[in-house]
Amino acid sequence: MSTVPIKPTDILDYWYSDFMQKHWFASTPALDELALVIVLDQFPLNMFRGKPESFRTERKAIDVTLNALKKGFDKQLSKDRLSFLFMPLMHSEKLEEQDLSVALFHRYGLTGNIKFAEHHREIVRMYGRFPHRNAILGRKSIPAEIEYLASKDAFKG
Repeated sequence: MSTVPIKPTDILDYWYSDFMQKHWFASTPALDELALVIVLDQFPLNMFRGKPESFRTERKAIDVTLNALKKGFDKQLSKDRLSFLFMPLMHSEKLEEQDLSVALFHRYGLTGNIKFAEHHREIVRMYGRFPHRNAILGRKSIPAEIEYLASKDAFKG
């Protein structure tokens, strides 16, 4: 987290910049759905890192992503935006959603995400969940998870 304080004038300068003014009222259903996914998925993970609240809206983010896919919004967004549309699926502790995540990253050639998606899926395949979340969510770790978390290759979130 940045230690550089943001001043109110920084926000206003950004908001009223020529670039932003062109986008104030720009909207499409696909962009609106993507924005909601980012708010539900990325904001809590970064605002509440290491706390149970960071996962509070995860299921909703996944549901919004699945709805966006059903509506074909993935075909309307640029590749850089698709990464964040698919991200909630990578955060899911359901194997079928992990499989979908990997398939989507492959389908759209999002090579920067594929390795991470496959790694997330492998963890869920092995443990049925993300062991690094156990302490945060008050879940008891099984011996195999404890051994994994102690390893140098453990994903720490």
